[in-house]
Amino acid sequence: MALTLLGRSNPLASPTAQLRILEQTATPLPFDHRLDQAGMFPLRATGITIFQINVGKLCNQTCRHCHVDAGPDRTESMSRETAEQCIQALAKTDIPTVDITGGAPELNPQFRWLVEQSRELGRHVMDRCNLSVLLLPAQSDLAEFLASYRVEIIASLPSYSPSQTDAQRGDGVFEKSIEGLRLLNRLGYGQPDSGLALNLVYNPVGAFLPPKQAAIEAQFRKELQGRHGVEFNHLYTITNMPISRFLEFLVESGNYDDYMARLANAFNPVAAAGVMCRYTLSVGWDGRLYDCDFNQMLELAVDHGAPSHIRDFDPAQLHQRQIVTRNHCYGCTAGSGSSCGGTVT
Repeated sequence: MALTLLGRSNPLASPTAQLRILEQTATPLPFDHRLDQAGMFPLRATGITIFQINVGKLCNQTCRHCHVDAGPDRTESMSRETAEQCIQALAKTDIPTVDITGGAPELNPQFRWLVEQSRELGRHVMDRCNLSVLLLPAQSDLAEFLASYRVEIIASLPSYSPSQTDAQRGDGVFEKSIEGLRLLNRLGYGQPDSGLALNLVYNPVGAFLPPKQAAIEAQFRKELQGRHGVEFNHLYTITNMPISRFLEFLVESGNYDDYMARLANAFNPVAAAGVMCRYTLSVGWDGRLYDCDFNQMLELAVDHGAPSHIRDFDPAQLHQRQIVTRNHCYGCTAGSGSSCGGTVT
C-alpha cells in the first residue's frame, strides 16, 4: 500500500491524517465489523473504575514509540481550572483509582495538586513516570513527594538492554532510568510489605506483538536484580498502538500492512470483552473526555450522546456509554489483549 505522510515530518500531520491511513488498512475486516461478528457491537462501558487524567504533552524525553507525540517542545498543558473540574467530577463519584499521565505528568504545574486532592478524597493514585524525570534538578524532591502520598508508580522501561532502551528513548536514558529505579527502591518502592508499588511497563522495540507477560517479567527481574540491584513489583506488557510516532515508523519502514494484519488476525473476543475503555474514562489536558488515552490522541472524543467535556460530567450517562472504536483498537484486542495495566486475559 502506497501511503503518503502529510504535514509535520515527525510524526504524522494530524489525527485526521492518521485516521485516514488507518481506514486504508489491509486488515481482513474493519474493527467494528469484527466486533459485530463476535456479537459485541456496539461496545459499551461497564462502569468507571479508573479516572485517567492526561495533563499534557510536555516531556523531557522524545521517545520513538510515543503515542502522545510528547516532547520538550510541546505546550499543551492542563490549567488549574480544568484540574479543579476534574477533582469536582471525581468527588461526585466513588471511582477508586486516579491514573495521571502525560507527557511527563510531573512537569505539569497541577500535578502535585491533583495528587494531593485525589488522595484527600481517598482515591488510589497512579503516576505514569518515565523515571528520568526524577533526576531533573527542578524535581529533586519528586520521589519523596510520591512516596509521602503513597502514589503507585507505573514506570516505562522498553528493555533491560541499555542499547535497545537508548535506541527507543534517547542516548543515556537507560542509565538514568536505572538511577531513578534505585532512588525509588531506597525510598521503599518495590520492596516487600512497603505498600509502595513500583510496576514496570514493557512495549516491543519493533513491529511485533509483546511476548507472554509472565515470561518477560521473569527476564526483567533476573536482569535488573542481577546486573543493577533493582527491585520492582510487576511488569506489564503493552502492544504498540498504530498511531502517532509508531504509525509513522510502520509506514516509513514498510511494516504497516503486515503489522495491522498481524493485529487483526490475532483478534481475541475475550480480550475485547475486557478492554480498558470499558472501565476507564480519559480526561484530556483541555478537559475533553475520551474512552481511552489512544482515542484521545486521535481526537476521538466520547460520543453517542454522552457528555464530551469534564465540565458537563454526568456519571449516569458516562457509566454505560457507547465506546468509540476504530481500526487502531485491534491493538488492544490482539492475542492476550493490551491495556494500561498489561495483558487483559
